[in-house]
Amino acid sequence: MTDDPDQRGPMIDRARDVATGLAEVGLGRAEELLRRLSPEGREQARRERAARARRQQRLLVRLALAAAAALLAWALLALVAPAAVALLVAAALMLALTVLVTLRAAPRAPGREALAGAALPGLAEEASVWLAAQRRGLPPPAVRLADALDARIAQLAPQLARLDPRSPAAESLRRLIAQELPALVDGWRAVPVAARRARHADGRTPDEHLVNGLRLIDAELARAEEQFGHDPRDHIAVQGRYLELKYDKDDRLG
Repeated sequence: MTDDPDQRGPMIDRARDVATGLAEVGLGRAEELLRRLSPEGREQARRERAARARRQQRLLVRLALAAAAALLAWALLALVAPAAVALLVAAALMLALTVLVTLRAAPRAPGREALAGAALPGLAEEASVWLAAQRRGLPPPAVRLADALDARIAQLAPQLARLDPRSPAAESLRRLIAQELPALVDGWRAVPVAARRARHADGRTPDEHLVNGLRLIDAELARAEEQFGHDPRDHIAVQGRYLELKYDKDDRLG
């Protein structure tokens, strides 16, 4: 232990940074445990199980199609080649198709690339996987907003599946979910842990910027959800009013 004041200061700063980091890791694990035990955490676990079940079902269907293709190849080759040769070729084809299907069905890393490359019907599922991977280390208000975003995006999944990928609404939602949301979280993670609660020139901390950005994204998704939900009701209301004006007037005249 040195008594030099010039060396003691940096050592104290390093010790404080280490203690802060350990405390945040402990809090993060405690928050993760509480989240898993909460109703939102159980709902998230249910959605993850459902997503795994859907992936397994797709895998079984593709393997069945691969087996059917290999069987068809064997039947066709057996007409023009010896049975042993046809069986060998069919077995090789089945092996190649099985490897290809298995590799394509392997879960992708929950990164920005998976979000950016997801088809519109699968965007909600990819976003759920990505959000689940991002929760660890987020400040508590951001964790709650991430849960809200996950639920919101899950509710939008049927509308995403029906949207024309070339429509402005689809492009706007894809940009919001697949680009702006991960850019916000990745930008926050790029800030050193010790600086995430330090005030910036605008008076806000990086944690506050993250929470505010997540809140804005949630509000934008809520507006999209409201628009999708209200359009059919508005249409039927207008149609009903039109019929009332048309036929009620005719009845009164009669």
